[in-house]
Amino acid sequence: MPLTGEYVPSQWDWVSEQVEAYERSGGTEANTLFDTGIPIIVVTSMGASSGKLRKFALMQVEHEGEYALIASKGGDPKHPGWYHNLIAEPLVEIQDGPAPRDYITEIVTGEERQAWWDRGVAVYAPYAEYQEATDREIPVFVARPVTA
Repeated sequence: MPLTGEYVPSQWDWVSEQVEAYERSGGTEANTLFDTGIPIIVVTSMGASSGKLRKFALMQVEHEGEYALIASKGGDPKHPGWYHNLIAEPLVEIQDGPAPRDYITEIVTGEERQAWWDRGVAVYAPYAEYQEATDREIPVFVARPVTA
C-alpha cells in the first residue's frame, strides 16, 4: 500500500538533491552522509499539515529488518518536521537500496529505546553529542515492515 499524492521536495536543496539522486539511481548514488561513508536511507512520509508527500534521508540504523528513525535535528530544542508527520501518520516508505518498502513506525521507550539509541550512536557517534546539546529526550521511532 504505497503512499500516494503530490510530492513536495525539501526546502533544503542538499536534502532534495540527495533524495532525487538516491531514488534515480536505485540507491547506488548519494547513498551516504556527505563524504563520511555512513549509509543513509530515504524515508517518505505524509505531511501532517499539508497532506503532501515528504522525503528525507536518515542514517541507516538497521537491525533484523527494522530501522531506527532518530529525531535528533542536530540537537535542536525542537523536533524535526518529519517527527510530526510520523505522529500523525505512522505509515512510511523506506528505501534502502533499489526499491522502497512499506513500514509502520512507532516511538519506542525504556529498554527498547535504549537498545535502538545505542545502535544509532554506534552508527553515528554525534547523536550522543546532539542529546547533550538539548533538554528534550531525542525521540526514537522504530520502523517495522508491513506484512500482507
